[in-house]
Parts: sequence; structure tokens; C-alpha cells
Amino acid sequence: MPTALYSRWQALRAENPTLRARDAAAQLGVSEAELIASRLSIDTIRLRPDWSELLLALGELGEVMALTRNQYCVHERKGRYHEVIVGKDAPMGLVVSEDIDLRFFFSGWASVFAISEQTAKGTQRSVQIFDRQGTAIHKVFLLDNSNASAFEPLRERFRFDQQSAELNLQPPPAQEAAKPDSAIDVAALRSDWAELKDTHHFLALLKKHGAARTQALRLVGSRFAEPLDPEALPTMLETAAEREVPIMAFVGNRYCIQIHSGTIHNLRWAGPWFNVLDNQFNLHLDTRGIRELWRVRKPSTDGVITSWEAFDNDGELILQLFGTRKPGVPERRDWRILAESSAALEVD
Repeated sequence: MPTALYSRWQALRAENPTLRARDAAAQLGVSEAELIASRLSIDTIRLRPDWSELLLALGELGEVMALTRNQYCVHERKGRYHEVIVGKDAPMGLVVSEDIDLRFFFSGWASVFAISEQTAKGTQRSVQIFDRQGTAIHKVFLLDNSNASAFEPLRERFRFDQQSAELNLQPPPAQEAAKPDSAIDVAALRSDWAELKDTHHFLALLKKHGAARTQALRLVGSRFAEPLDPEALPTMLETAAEREVPIMAFVGNRYCIQIHSGTIHNLRWAGPWFNVLDNQFNLHLDTRGIRELWRVRKPSTDGVITSWEAFDNDGELILQLFGTRKPGVPERRDWRILAESSAALEVD
């Protein structure tokens, strides 16, 4: 029998058939995971949270669409789940194929569902993963050319013994209070920044100095970080498309980062949303959420690595852009020219 929540959701969908689950959950005052759990016994099965085995099994589905998002940006990439690197009970995992490129952080992963929804376009099959707050971490959607015959066996193999809608949601983890600027040793921060050997060491640098990300960008000085007009971001992406400069676009949340590498082509505005609508890669950026945009330069053994980084009002990273490159290879000249072409904002 449908739950009261499911019935309320369907009534809302009848009024607005295009309403997405995330937005419906917000309107109904529940988490998206609670909304999905209301579908149990209708078109949804709860799966075992056996992350290593499940991620490895996703390769059986063939080509799929992987989706990772945060509040203001959605990253969709078509490809196959192969070259999955994850150990039993490992805290992290990777997918490092040419098409789907992911970084997983399992500490917050909590629930997972397999959904077979009937739509006007036919059956939409997906696997959706949520954190302890009921927020979506990562979703995998089958395509017309996916191996649909593998979905039901996978769903039954990972079926959770307890098909319960009880999720035991928890409040968000407490954020550490940011230090005042006066408590940061700016000279030491700049010195350590100058000695970076790998961009992957950047978070450790922030932790060492107790600095929030945007705080460090403000304090490190224009040699390494410069503020940009947020309106420059769509223009830069349009120029990258015109010049066919291959980029790396990173979008993530606390527990998953998804990466696209390559050129972009079909760019469109839809109200405040700036979109990349290519065959294999879609990006949907709500430009209203961008509070700060920075050009960031990080030293490495391969030379300086330049990125553009967009942040929301809470200092959370929305989108990060690099030039396409591999470890051991210097930054592309065409990307550096593009990344350096916008004038920095004047700082008071």
C-alpha cells in the first residue's frame, strides 16, 4: 500500500509532471532519500550498502549515465564503470576510465536504492546512493543502449534483507569554526604554498594552517590566487568551446567527485542556468549560486597548475576547472593562456 508521503508526492507530480525528486522533497519538507524510500514495494528496492562489490558490479550494466551534483551544479557523464579501484572496507574508491572518472569517499555513504520507474519514455532504471542526511551522493542511470538485462539480476543479488523505509537520518556533521584571519600565519602559508609539489597536497596544506579554502585564497596573495568576476565563468567556457581547448571539469559533494576531461561544444543558457549539452557530457550550472570565483595557481613538480574555482555563499566548492592533463605532464599552453586572459578584480 502506498505510504502517505508517496501519495503526497504523486499528487504534487500530477500538478507538475516535470518536477524532479530533489525539488519535490524540498517542497514536501523531507530528504530526497526519504522520498525515494516511500517507493519501496512500488517500483524501488533497497540494496545492501556493500559499496565495494556494488561499484564493481555496475560495470555489468554497460554504458550508463553517471550523475554527481551539489546544490548549484550537476555533472552528467556517459560511459562504463570499468577500472574500478576499491578494496573491501576501504575508506575511498576510484573509477579511472577514460569516460567515467570518479573519486568516492565512503565515510558518509548510508543507503542505496534500485529504481525501475515507468515514464512517458519507457522504464527508467537507476541506482541511487544517499548520505546520512538523505542527500544524494551519486546516481547511475541506464541508457537505451545499456545492458538492461543485467539490471534485475544485479538488483536481486544486492537486495537488502530489510526492505524498510527507516533511514536513521542524522544531522549534518558540525563544521569547524573558521579561524579569524589574524590567527593564520600568512607568511608560513605563502611559504608552504610556494613549496607545493602536487595539487593533491593542497587540502593537507589547508589543514596544516587551519585555513578555510576561500580564506586561504584571500590571504595567500595574487601570486597564487586572484578573485575574478563570477560572470567571467560562462564566458571562459564559451571561449574554451570556440578554441577547442580541452578542460577538466570537477563537480562534487562531500562524498563524491566526478570529472570530465575533453573539449566542450554545445553551450546554452536556460534562465540563470548555464549548460553544456554534449552527447557524452552534460553540465548544468546555476549561476545564481556563485558567490566567489578565483583563479588559483598551485606549484607542482610539473610546473604551475592553474585552475578556476567557483564557490557558494558558504564557501563550498561548486565547480573546479583545469586544463586537461595527466600526472607528469606540464599544463597545456592553450589552457594557461585562456585561464590567464581574464582580468582580476581589484581588491580593496
